[in-house]
Amino acid sequence: MANILVVDDEMGIRELLSEILGDEGHVVTAAENAQQARDIRAAGKPDLVLLDIWMPDTDGVTLLKEWQRDGLLTMPVIMMSGHATIDTAVEATRIGALNFLEKPISLQKLLKAVQQGLSRGQEVPRPAAIPVRAPIAQTEGQPALDKPLAAQPLGQVYSSSVPVTLMPAETQFFTASFELPLREARDAFERAYFEHHLGQEGGSMTRVAEKTGLERTHLYRKLKQLGVEPGKIAKRGV
Repeated sequence: MANILVVDDEMGIRELLSEILGDEGHVVTAAENAQQARDIRAAGKPDLVLLDIWMPDTDGVTLLKEWQRDGLLTMPVIMMSGHATIDTAVEATRIGALNFLEKPISLQKLLKAVQQGLSRGQEVPRPAAIPVRAPIAQTEGQPALDKPLAAQPLGQVYSSSVPVTLMPAETQFFTASFELPLREARDAFERAYFEHHLGQEGGSMTRVAEKTGLERTHLYRKLKQLGVEPGKIAKRGV
């Protein structure tokens, strides 16, 4: 997970990038102009910046120059534009931009550029979250092992053959195979996660949004994507 700053004067672009990167597990902060971006950068260093070139108050290249001049260009910056010339892209790269994305940005190019930028930014190690270590159930003739698992409030997770229990397990049980592709395993967990909270909150979207930290519009889109129907869950009292 990384902290990513998206700077773009178009609300649709900010919302789209925030949703895509949020679904990838990143924390996204959005700024609609250069001044907001300055304020956010002054408050702390993001892990990566997606910076639009053409903005009404101050263009992205000028902001990039400011950060470089003031010693604030210490994070990877990816420039974005639908109208920039090759000269503009070259200038931004010369100043210190890591990459340049042309709008409309394809999902594949966006995720690849973000991954490359975050890899470049990891030259300075960042403190990592401490994983929960859960004992793998010992079978006859097999030594006990410890296996790090993501710190998620799961009740139980199954690998291909060995059951692993995460504590505490006062929430409902969740099962998945470690052999699943990552996206399918994540979708299975998210489906169980939202069904659990919807059941606890009687299907109230407002309370679930507050509990999970999502905006209601994002929550509706996520549930639709996962095929979760709040009304049915509320009736059966999951």
